[in-house]
Order: sequence, then structure tokens, then C-alpha cells
Amino acid sequence: MSGSGTTEPTGTHSTHSTHSTAGTPASRVVIVGCGPTGLLLAGDLAAAGVPVTVLEKRPHRISNLSRAFVLHARTLEQLDARGLADDLEAVGQPLDRLGLFGRLTMDLSALPSRFRHLLVLPQYEVEKALERRAVDAGADFRYETELTGLTQDAAGVTVEARGPEGRTETVRAAYVVGADGMRSAVRQAIGLPFPGRSVIRSVVLADVRLAEKPPTLLTVDAVGDAFAFLAPFGDGYYRVIGWHRGRDVSDHEPLELAEVKEITRLALGRDFGMHDARWMSRFHSDERQAPAYRVGRVFLAGDAAHVHTPAGGQGMNTGLQDAANLSWKLAAVLGGHAEPALLATYQDERHPVGRAVLRSSGGIVRLAMAKRPWTLAVRAALTTFLDACGPARRRVAGQVTGIGYRYPAPRGAHALTGARVPDVTLSGGGRLYEALRGGRFVLITPEPYEAGAGRADRLAVTRWAGGRRTTVLVRPDGYAAWAADAATPADIETAVVRHLGPTAPTTVQFS
Repeated sequence: MSGSGTTEPTGTHSTHSTHSTAGTPASRVVIVGCGPTGLLLAGDLAAAGVPVTVLEKRPHRISNLSRAFVLHARTLEQLDARGLADDLEAVGQPLDRLGLFGRLTMDLSALPSRFRHLLVLPQYEVEKALERRAVDAGADFRYETELTGLTQDAAGVTVEARGPEGRTETVRAAYVVGADGMRSAVRQAIGLPFPGRSVIRSVVLADVRLAEKPPTLLTVDAVGDAFAFLAPFGDGYYRVIGWHRGRDVSDHEPLELAEVKEITRLALGRDFGMHDARWMSRFHSDERQAPAYRVGRVFLAGDAAHVHTPAGGQGMNTGLQDAANLSWKLAAVLGGHAEPALLATYQDERHPVGRAVLRSSGGIVRLAMAKRPWTLAVRAALTTFLDACGPARRRVAGQVTGIGYRYPAPRGAHALTGARVPDVTLSGGGRLYEALRGGRFVLITPEPYEAGAGRADRLAVTRWAGGRRTTVLVRPDGYAAWAADAATPADIETAVVRHLGPTAPTTVQFS
């Protein structure tokens, strides 16, 4: 690497600076932040053979002070494609109904997914699974290392960082991804604003034990001026999130357990005998979105790109979907299998989803906290409408769980193009999301197809379990890149070359 004072990574994992000689600056990706978004991205890239360096300013530990408690169906599908979902399902607790506000409850048991529920488990359990995967794949973690500067040119990005004991270092990379949260240093370094506003101020958080077990796995309600939410950690403690309209104080105002108990009683009718708080804090909930998720060779993902209210539990899930969308594209470009223009589709596909999540989560929290007669009337009318209208109810469920989103498709494309492909059964009894493991495309076709040499690690070819005649090329993130009815071998080859690049032909057996 050129430049004085530059250090090359030379190891795999440490609580301090680690170093690895693998890879070159021209192929490396630097990820700033190792929350769930950064960890999934790091694991995907490292598994694809891309040199990855992760900078994290915190010491190396998995904190139990996480705010996220829910994995939705689409995220579980993405984790299934990485071989992680079943282990997390064994740790978490499934819930097939999600209360939103008042009488409005979302039934998830009819979701068109292998995961007809949401999974209740703390964010740190997700982080532990993603970190193990990234470490095993060879990602280079540098903890207690803070971004201090970032400059980019036509050939790459130079990252300046301050590590343990104030030691400075410079890392050169092809691309940088800011997954460093709401106060993203990467976003600030590239000069992007973060427009939006605080929606709810002085939200209280507490981790407590309860003398009485709540009647439901997730307990949430809003009554009058108060809102409260309870979720189990699984270790005997519960996370309490509460808010009172009349208590608008600074985040730094001291918090006592008595205040948490009072808000919970007002919202839920009782405080369940809260005691032994191990942690309490206040925060404010913002709605913000960066106008762009990319500037040159620098990308934003997760809370660095968008933040939402906690309503519907969509925040962590949206960030993980960002990472799943971006990782295979970076790997394809850096592997020489796709043109850099592919990276522009990250903005095209994920920015509208972030905007939609802002609207849906914001709408839920506003209706939950409705007080004026006209807003209460709107809430009652919406509840009645969704109870009576199946298509509308399914659309809301699709938005909240993530399975309802699709990406833009070219004019004249097959109706499946851009759509999420469900976990269909394949010939031989396998499943699509098992075939997606390893970051591969999957071609599902009724006809034999000769794929190219050198594609075996990037393309799985298989048949439908039934007699379906549609041919679908599924992207590594589980969305249809291309589809056609009664496709000829020439049609298939054209599509495969377009998405995976040309190569010499050789016969690939069906799996």
C-alpha cells in the first residue's frame, strides 16, 4: 500500500488492532461499525473472498443493552440463506401475532414464508451469530479504533483511524461502508445531511425483573398519554420501553424506577411488580433518512442511512436487508464478475424501502398515540377496514415483515423480475434458501442448462419440484434477477451472462 504511515491488516480477530496480509487495497472493503448491519456485510464479503477490515470504536464485547428485539420473516429468510436461522430460532421465541395499537393485531400465521411468525430475541443474540460467521470467514476486526478521516479518489478510499492508546493508522480500500449508526462518522465525513426530526422525546428504557409474568410474549399498548412495551431477554430480565406525553425532559435527566413503573401502569394497567433494574436510560426517537446511500466509493447502511421509530420492530431488520442487498453486489464487482454500474442499484432499490419504513413505522406510532377525536376516529376506521379487508391486511403485514417489498424491474420484464422469491421446494427435496448459501445465484429451470466454467461457486442450477415451466434466475439476496416463461437455452444463456458475466461453457449437473 502506498503512503507513509499506512499499515496493512495482518491477522484475523482481536480486541485491539489486528493485521492480515491477505488481499490488496484495490480489492479491500472497509466497514465502519460492527452492529448487526456491519457484521452481516462483513461475513458476506469475507465468505466471498473479499478482504474486509471492520473498524469499531467500542471495545470488543457483545452488549446486552440493545434496543432491538424482533426478527421479521424476511430477515429470517436472509439468515436462512446464510445457515443461521435455525440456530437463532432455537434461542428465540416465535410469536405469530403482533399487536400494533388498540384492537389492531397482525396475524402472521398465514405469511407466505417458511417463517410464519416473528422471532423475539435480543439484538445481541443476532450479533453473536453474525460475528462468529464473520470471524470464521476471515474478516479482520479492529476494535477500539475510531474513524478520524476519509478521502476518496477515482481509484479508492483512504481511511484514517485512531486505535488503542491513540495509535494512528491509515487503511486504503476500494470501497467503504458506513454502518456506524445514527451519529455516523462516515456520513459526516462525506458531507451528507441527515434530515428529519425527533418524533418522540424522553422515551424511558429499563431492564428489570418482574414479579408477574406478562400475559403475552410481547406486551404493548397505549392508553391516553402513555405508551409501554415489554419484551423478554430470556435470562429473567425484561426490557421496558415507555413514554408519557407530559414528561418531555432531556435525555440526560436522571431516571428512577418509579417513573418507569408509573408509565407502565398508565399504559398497561399494571407494572407487573418491576424490581431490580440493572440498567435505565432515556432516549429520543427520530425519523431521519440520508438523501443518498452512496457518495462515490462510500456507502451508508442501517442506522447510518435511516432511523425510524421503534414501532413494528423494523429498524434492525431494515439494516440487515440493506447489508444483504449491498454485499453480493460489492463481491461481484470486486471479483470482476460485474461492472461497477451494478452498485448504483443499491440506492435505487434500498432508498425507497427506507422511505417506506419511515412512513409505516411513523404511521403506527402516531396512530398508537392518537389523542384528538379526529385521530382516534381515523384509528378506529383503519382498524375496522383492516379487519374486514384481507388484501389490505396482507399488504400491511408484507410491509412490516419485509416480505412485501419488491425492487424495480426493467420495462417489459416478466412479472416475477424484482420480486422476492419464496423458499420453494426444489427437485430432490432441497429448498431454495439452502441453495442460496454461499452467496450464489440460483437458476431454477425446467430445461437442462450448460453453465460456464468457473461459475460453479457462483451459480447453482436446479429444477422445480413440480412441473412448473417458468425459468427464474434468483439473485444471492433472494430476489428474481430475471424470469421467463418457456425460455430457450439461448434466452437463459443471455440472462446468465448479463448477470454473472461471460465464460466458457461446460455442463453443470442439476442439484
